[in-house]
Amino acid sequence: MSHDPDRLAWLRGDEFSCVEPAVSRERRYRLVLLGPPGVGKGTQAKMLCERMGTCHLSTGDLFRANEGTEDASPAMAAALDAMHRGELVSDDLVMSMLRERSNCLRCSGGFVLDGIPRTLAQAESLEKTLGDLGVELDAVISYDLPLDEVVNRFSGRRTCSSCKAVYHLTANPPQAAGICDDCGGELMQRDDDQPETIRVRMHAYTAATQPLVQYYSERDKLVSIDGHGRPEEIADRTLAALKKHMAVESF
Repeated sequence: MSHDPDRLAWLRGDEFSCVEPAVSRERRYRLVLLGPPGVGKGTQAKMLCERMGTCHLSTGDLFRANEGTEDASPAMAAALDAMHRGELVSDDLVMSMLRERSNCLRCSGGFVLDGIPRTLAQAESLEKTLGDLGVELDAVISYDLPLDEVVNRFSGRRTCSSCKAVYHLTANPPQAAGICDDCGGELMQRDDDQPETIRVRMHAYTAATQPLVQYYSERDKLVSIDGHGRPEEIADRTLAALKKHMAVESF
């Protein structure tokens, strides 16, 4: 895809076509991103896509794009219903939604898949689905960040109660303490940004993803990246590791 595709086929399904045509490339890159909440996977995905000419396939964007629509597929409608009830979306539903977007997985522009897989069952199903499409992953990037750093990133976050702008007490503080620069609204700490809540989420994440790390390590697909530093530094570190892993000189 181009560096800024509309991703219509990803957001709505294979019956739709992206506005931007697929780019003819000598090599197509297909990656999966893993990493704890707060590590900045979304930011890294966008940077990688710009450098590698791939398309960002984010499950978060997928759910947001279909929220409130009347023509969502049965799988998507069931997934959104489960989310509204506060339940986890089942592996079967997740993979059904992915298979509805099989054209994105074999697109000549390649992809950076962000949000799938989250469980070992999803990883195994993804491998089978890609195999059926004649597609193979180049690498699975796992961003590592210590628990205390994740807690610091989230617990320092403040959100405007009015316009929802997001700040951080140390990394991106407002000009006036507790006041939004944009609209003057009060800055609040969300309940799920409380340190103890974050620790519970992180323990659950670690338990769920450790089997994925082992699964992809055994298949020589795993590329572990230190998640410390500025986004640009992390992106450069990632690209250098990918070049080594895939034995390419440049992207």
